[in-house]
Formats: sequence, C-alpha cells, structure tokens
Amino acid sequence: MNKSAEVYRIVSEIPKGNVMTYGQIGNIVGIHPRLVGQRLYANTDPESIPCHRVVNSLGGVAEKYAFGGGEVQNQKLRKEGVEFIGNRVNLEKCLYKRNH
Repeated sequence: MNKSAEVYRIVSEIPKGNVMTYGQIGNIVGIHPRLVGQRLYANTDPESIPCHRVVNSLGGVAEKYAFGGGEVQNQKLRKEGVEFIGNRVNLEKCLYKRNH
C-alpha cells in the first residue's frame, strides 16, 4: 500500500468526536508529519476521509485547511462533539489512540 493510501485509511478510521495528530499518523505510516499534511491537503474525498479530524501536536486546527480554512475545520469538529480548551482541541479527552 502506498503512503497516501495508508494515511487515508488511518484517517477514515478516526471516529466522530475524536482527533489524531499529524505526528501520530506520521509515526504509524513512517513519514514526516508535514507529509501527512500534504497528503490530506490533496484529499479528493473529504466525506469518506474526514481530514478535519487531524490536528497539530498542540491540538490546533490547520489555518490552511483545504476545505474552507481553520474556522470551518473548527466548526466541523465542534459539531461532532470535539471538546476545545480555548482555540485548541482538548487532546487529553479527544485524542484517538489507535494501535498500529
């Protein structure tokens, strides 16, 4: 399986109300977190591959979120029940811990 397909498979498994970080996904796939972001930015199927559920290591949304910017990503996460502390996702509560 190519790296893009692996990233998309992992992201498609993140349940509503949870998030993963670019670093988590990068560690699983074996690529740099920035490459995870690049692959998600190129996502052509955001309905099946919910890239809005991926945040940075501090719980921050992507200001350059490909499907409307950071505010849209923030709204999508809140609508799914993701808890925020200030402008960051509460990773202690909402981080999805997936086995490799």
